[in-house]
Amino acid sequence: MDYKKIKTDHEAITRNLSEFDVHAENLYETIVILSKRANQISSSIREELHEKLKDYSSHIDNLEEVFENREQIELAKAYEALPKPALLAIHELLNKKLYFRNPDTDETE
Repeated sequence: MDYKKIKTDHEAITRNLSEFDVHAENLYETIVILSKRANQISSSIREELHEKLKDYSSHIDNLEEVFENREQIELAKAYEALPKPALLAIHELLNKKLYFRNPDTDETE
């Protein structure tokens, strides 16, 4: 998923708690779901960043190269400007783009 295209808040805002407890059985379950989704998003972004940074890695430490690698600096700034994974998870939940299920409460026949 391209997280750069998602239009959401870049900073935490106060939210109405009643918006969250309708998505799961209770508020605490919703928080656990958001936490797990935020961890998934964070891992995905981290892997994507590491893949892009492989192009810039060198086995020889050159002090001049560290300060002059503008593309790497711009890439890092772009990833720093992304919304936090928790905010992305909240955005997905509130826009009904987040699917979850609890295997303990699902009926298995």
